[in-house]
Amino acid sequence: MDVSLAIIGAGQRGTIYARIARDLGARIGAVAEPQEGVRTRFATEFGLDDAAVFTDWRDLLARPRLADAVAICTQDRDHADPAVAAAGVGYHILLEKPMATNEADAQRIVAAVQDAGVVFGVCHVLRYTEYTRALVDLLRADAIGRIVSVEHLEPIGWWHFAHSFVRGNWRCEAETSPMLIQKNIHDIDWLGYVVGEPVARVSSFGTLLEFRPVNAPAGAAARCLDCAVRATCPFDAVRIYHGFLSDPEYSDWPLTVLTPNPTPTSIDDALRNGPYGECVYAGHNDVVDHQVVSLEYASGVTASFTTVAFTEMAGRKTRIFGARGWIEGDGSVLRVHDFTTDDVRTIDTAVNATPAGGHGGGDEGLMRAFLAAVEAGDPSLVTSDAAASLASLEVVWAAERARHAGTVEVPA
Repeated sequence: MDVSLAIIGAGQRGTIYARIARDLGARIGAVAEPQEGVRTRFATEFGLDDAAVFTDWRDLLARPRLADAVAICTQDRDHADPAVAAAGVGYHILLEKPMATNEADAQRIVAAVQDAGVVFGVCHVLRYTEYTRALVDLLRADAIGRIVSVEHLEPIGWWHFAHSFVRGNWRCEAETSPMLIQKNIHDIDWLGYVVGEPVARVSSFGTLLEFRPVNAPAGAAARCLDCAVRATCPFDAVRIYHGFLSDPEYSDWPLTVLTPNPTPTSIDDALRNGPYGECVYAGHNDVVDHQVVSLEYASGVTASFTTVAFTEMAGRKTRIFGARGWIEGDGSVLRVHDFTTDDVRTIDTAVNATPAGGHGGGDEGLMRAFLAAVEAGDPSLVTSDAAASLASLEVVWAAERARHAGTVEVPA
């Protein structure tokens, strides 16, 4: 594959995409990352010389193009400026979700990539899994007749929510965005892709119910290391993070978010001095811990989406109700019931899936599609383009208006 890729933002997502691109045959040509340790580690892993390593993305984009394309994996609120600048230089762009956290930035990005005529995709990775491909093929082949309604659940996982959305980078709306944008834009986008219609109306309900100071157990301390009641708390950071040290599934994420080289001592240092050791009831977070969104699509198809913190760490659960059958899925296995024959068949999409990078193979599927689009000069190979991604964001913004105002809203 004759494609090169620069990375802006070399944290977890940027590094994952770089590794997948390299494994698919692309060359990593440059990196921009403000954190010295992260930047050095990335440059070493990918063999970059000093001339291809930058502290600031502005310096990278001020140079003549160092790669064919760029993956922008900065924090949510910092997507628009590098995306607009990269388009102006002529880079093809893979942009981490969400495309933007406000409409003005999203419109700026759309205009910039359209004017530049570059390949552009947002990392709505759930579109690119074997599971989704199999499900969409079933629906388009009329396997259950007309879609009538959809029920979709995102079980975030109790410790994952505590890690990312109570103690972590995405805990405050003012610093990032509402939960529905930062986390569940995946799901709203996926539902629209599966149903295949625009949303006509939306309503929503949700609050921060549990992770508030008023709910702190009696005797709770400010940090888990000092807490006399942590043995009875499901969100005890000491137990959670030390438990991952012996679990190969989590040997990288989430431990490397706390410390670059996880050991019992370095984890305790991080819990003593950083946000990941704070009590979940300290009141430093404000994003919702549960939310329900009701959607009506253009033809009258309805869908309900629920996201909730208090679950096991598991795949998304979906039921699609058709006029002639129904499908139940868990992100890997599809169970299809035909009403006419009363036959039930099971399709295990994991047989053909790759786990590379996570999201059920969606990370690799996305990168494979993007690199192919760049190499062929064919933007249609990326389904999560600017228009589709903006449409998904319009639904989310309408849902948030509805949640705050208690109204039924129409997406712009």
